[in-house]
Amino acid sequence: MSEIHVRLADWQKDNAELRRIRETVFIAEQAVPPELEWDAEDAEAVHFLAYEGDYPIGTARLLPDGHIGRVSVLRDWRGLNVGAALINAVVAEAEKRGLNQQMLSAQVQATPFYEKLGFAIVSGEYLDAGIPHVDMVRHSS
Repeated sequence: MSEIHVRLADWQKDNAELRRIRETVFIAEQAVPPELEWDAEDAEAVHFLAYEGDYPIGTARLLPDGHIGRVSVLRDWRGLNVGAALINAVVAEAEKRGLNQQMLSAQVQATPFYEKLGFAIVSGEYLDAGIPHVDMVRHSS
């Protein structure tokens, strides 16, 4: 396996890759309706792409208020720390921008993953696109 790296992405220039990954993970695998996946916040968000070598395998976005979202890794690369690399890159960028509190809406099955990265559950369970979620928060030290 090649080295995994994460870079800032451009919503316009990298749109095809960002959409390919999110459509595969959220729309095809998890049956999220396309109208819920794509929103106006994509245009103002900071986007990230994770790569193995030169192949894009994961994505995430950071909103101006510190919300992290649309974290997605293609199935064949799950369990290889791609998600952790993405979250660490997003948190570092948030801190660089003075966003010392990062928030996200996590699928319940993913909460142990986020807890290992310093996030804590701050809400009860709720459904988002028919999938159980909880709100989680991380504070920079």
